[in-house]
Amino acid sequence: MRGLKGKRVIVTGGGSGIGAATCRRFGEEGAHVLIFDVDIEKARQTARDIAAGGGQAEAFDVDITDRDTISAALSEIGPGGIDALVNNVGWDRLVPFVDSDTELWTRVIDINLYGPLHMHHAVLPVMIAQGHGRVVNIASDAGRVGSSGEAVYSACKGGIIAFTKTMARELAKTGIQLNAVCPGPTDTPLFASFAEGGSGERIKAALEKAIPMGRLASPDDFPGIICFLASDDAGFITGQTISVSGGLTMSG
Repeated sequence: MRGLKGKRVIVTGGGSGIGAATCRRFGEEGAHVLIFDVDIEKARQTARDIAAGGGQAEAFDVDITDRDTISAALSEIGPGGIDALVNNVGWDRLVPFVDSDTELWTRVIDINLYGPLHMHHAVLPVMIAQGHGRVVNIASDAGRVGSSGEAVYSACKGGIIAFTKTMARELAKTGIQLNAVCPGPTDTPLFASFAEGGSGERIKAALEKAIPMGRLASPDDFPGIICFLASDDAGFITGQTISVSGGLTMSG
């Protein structure tokens, strides 16, 4: 893809799943990958994987719910600008809303809504000052069409979609483009935690039956669209929401 070589790209949650796969792809494209993750050992492993392939990457111990850790990491990165930000971190627990409690709501909102807001608030001023930047927010089809057992998570991801569109409008003339990618059901550690217990295989089988392409997504199904939206090839695309779901959700 054009325009990624030598660019500095932050990926949150780059230690595993979609985030790790995305980091590796940016590394292959020649970007300098800055990996933010609360699990620093996993982030370092992703950085080692990129370096082993001839790429450049650094790992940072960052909890996106804590603005101070974000600021500390940005200070450690130092001058040189930030060309792209991928807000990938996400977390949920599958439970009917009426059986949930405010402790769960707070954690889900802190990670899935406040976390990306913190990242935007810290990084966008850098992009505005330099006159360019790309943001790719990993939302979810749960935020577009709903998902049983994920009411608060869906609300957060719907909020991220709306926020992405609003910021794309606000910043369109500053050289900054923002877009959202919405994964469908994906075989990640988060999904595995949902599928624990006897009902796990039934849930997976039901989803595979519902998805027209007949399988769950894998983490490697996402880096192509994410890196594309961060590249020069997407130079006239902003404020868009793109589902990667094997056809489970379709809109147009």
